[in-house]
Amino acid sequence: MEWDSKHSKTCGGDWHTYCPPEEFPSTTSILYHNNGDGTFTDVSQKSGVASKKGRALGVAFADYDGDGFTDIFVANDGMQQYLYRNNGNGTFTERGLEAGAALSQDGRRLSGMGVVFQDYDNDGRPDVIVTELPRELYGVYHNDGNGTFSYGSLETGLGILSSGSSGWGVGLEDFDNDGWKDLFVAQGHVLDNVEQIDPSLHYWELPLLAINHDGRFARADSGGASPVAGRGAAFGDLNNDGWQDVVMTSLGGRVQVFLNRGGKQHWLTISLRGTRSNRDGFGARVRVNGQTRFATSAGSYLSASDKRLHFGLGPAETAKIEIAWPSGARQAMNDVHADQFLEIREPEKP
Repeated sequence: MEWDSKHSKTCGGDWHTYCPPEEFPSTTSILYHNNGDGTFTDVSQKSGVASKKGRALGVAFADYDGDGFTDIFVANDGMQQYLYRNNGNGTFTERGLEAGAALSQDGRRLSGMGVVFQDYDNDGRPDVIVTELPRELYGVYHNDGNGTFSYGSLETGLGILSSGSSGWGVGLEDFDNDGWKDLFVAQGHVLDNVEQIDPSLHYWELPLLAINHDGRFARADSGGASPVAGRGAAFGDLNNDGWQDVVMTSLGGRVQVFLNRGGKQHWLTISLRGTRSNRDGFGARVRVNGQTRFATSAGSYLSASDKRLHFGLGPAETAKIEIAWPSGARQAMNDVHADQFLEIREPEKP
């Protein structure tokens, strides 16, 4: 949305509050095309990304329909969410509403903040989780494999875990290395006086750690010592011990680092090196022992994460790797030893 300090205003009655998003004009997202020579070209209009105005706070990338082209999901605040389908010719078409990923199950608009676009139930297709404000439930959009999504906040157990919370940065990472991606959310209300307005809500909150049990989430101890106004969340293996860590920012507070205590399960971390594709292999679909990740550093909220792809292997000591590169190349490796950092280079020829 359009906002600057000169046009700031206060809303609310007895209690002054930040104004809701609809008090300000919406605006378009911007897409820059990399020219490959150190410069970029604004293709927002040409690509169709600027065809709709919104109030974007989160953006994530994955190929939701399996056509080999990376699509874009935009989390909008106080309105429908946008899903831009890549047409494969440099243009995008917004299909959030018809794909079933724009609104809640009962057709309500959402206060979309952060977003993650990865596969939470190991069916090989990227799903979407959007963090929201209290009373809205974090939105879970399950990819049904036919170009559409179904709303799964209640079925996954995330609805009951999020109904009274405000979520921002979010990630799906396998923190216990059991082969299922778990959920971490930075939490904290948008209003610093919310407890005076509604005592059931809190400005400062602990982050949410939800362990994934076969596609259903259950709360676990995040390790947070005290509540904060959490905002950004970035993910990666900070000390290269094979266990995913988290860095979280908070308003008016210090950055918090959550170091994973680890365990006995096996793991594999992959770095991609593109030759015909882009250098980092962004957009690649990587499958390891039945799990799928889409190569990206984007997502969450005001954050970028480790571009390495981490996979928990559970008790398995070897892995089978399958890669679909953005160029269309396919690559497979069998009997790869677990517990290592592996760099894979894209084949230079088909």
